[in-house]
Amino acid sequence: MLKIGITGGIGSGKTLVAAVFHTLGIPVYDADAAAKRLMNTSPEIREQITGLFGADSYKTGQLDRGWLASKVFGDPEKLKQLNQIVHPVTIRDSQEWFAQQTSPYAIKEAAIFFETGSDRYVDYMIGVTAPEALRIRRAMERSHITEAQVRERMKQQMDEAEKMRRCHFVIDNGGSVPLIAQVMDIHKKLLTQQ
Repeated sequence: MLKIGITGGIGSGKTLVAAVFHTLGIPVYDADAAAKRLMNTSPEIREQITGLFGADSYKTGQLDRGWLASKVFGDPEKLKQLNQIVHPVTIRDSQEWFAQQTSPYAIKEAAIFFETGSDRYVDYMIGVTAPEALRIRRAMERSHITEAQVRERMKQQMDEAEKMRRCHFVIDNGGSVPLIAQVMDIHKKLLTQQ
């Protein structure tokens, strides 16, 4: 079974692309959702977050995401430390998930693949891209945040052009090329790679 990664910058539409693959019967691992789950369920992560940020990190047994976000966004060193806690556990969880799949290929969707080095655990990378202005608008509408907040998050991610250069396949989600046709083309190619 092939292991496929899907990545793209904030607002690129990688979640939508992953959903299209899912409708084709392809299992999808959502790394962001998994990280959120693991921050609440993994004793290893909980212990390290509490050790680094203090007992206020968790309220009524659940991670206080807003409080933690206020501590790490705008502080690159704290964000790096948080990522060093969460990413290894999430990568391990995704590897266990991949091992359980029986389809011709399965997909892991993550905003940061190359940044964490987790691209080495997949066979092919699919990049999803869109014009910056469109990505900013989508992120503002989806997350109800300001343009400045979107731009700050963009700074935390690898340059879009560099990210796409490293991918085996690139999907243009800017609206000028039909999205489903692009997904179907990649789907057919992956099915022949067995």
